[in-house]
Amino acid sequence: MPITYEEVLPWGRSFDEYCRMFALSQSDLCRPILGCGDGPAAFNARMCALGRRAMSVDPLYDFDCERIAARIEEVRSVILEQTANNRHLFRWDRIRSVQELGQLRQASMNEFLEDYVEGRQEGRYVPAELPVLPFEAQSFELALCSHLLFMYSDHLNLEFHVRAIEEMLRVAGEVRIFPTVGLDAQPSPHLREAMRRMERHARVSLVTVDYEFQIGANQMLRIETAPRALSGA
Repeated sequence: MPITYEEVLPWGRSFDEYCRMFALSQSDLCRPILGCGDGPAAFNARMCALGRRAMSVDPLYDFDCERIAARIEEVRSVILEQTANNRHLFRWDRIRSVQELGQLRQASMNEFLEDYVEGRQEGRYVPAELPVLPFEAQSFELALCSHLLFMYSDHLNLEFHVRAIEEMLRVAGEVRIFPTVGLDAQPSPHLREAMRRMERHARVSLVTVDYEFQIGANQMLRIETAPRALSGA
């Protein structure tokens, strides 16, 4: 079904968070990267500023900058209130308070908004969504998926997860997905079976990363059709 304006809950993460969530090394950042479900994250904008190649897909990009900014303003306080009500599910070491979280997220989304109009004109922000991507096979070297697969296991079934991963592998030789837990901070019920199916034709591993805001969410799933060593971030 097409996404509607009322369903959009834009919430973007920073470039630094992406690097830590996905254990991105300097050599990784030089690879052509596709971000799936990026929303208003700052990763694409910062990659462009660094002269690197990145593309983002999300149904959010059907909307113009003004509507996205307005929606961010509408949902920001709701998301932060929900976070405050569930403080026990998060670690407050690097991010020390809900207020600081709001400031960090807003700064990341502002970076996205400042880049969005130009980036959409350049084709860096593409309105599309898993499990169907509008790209030729192996158009990228690395595909990232943040806070979508496994996070929403109650809404997205196992077959959706498998189709989405296979589609990302079609357009990129390596896929990294973070996190591997659901909204309840428990391991996704789809994780092990999805890994088992992918192991038939790819190298699959769980990698502990230097990022844990949601308690228990400190691993990414890494899937490679062409194995290569994971270097430090």
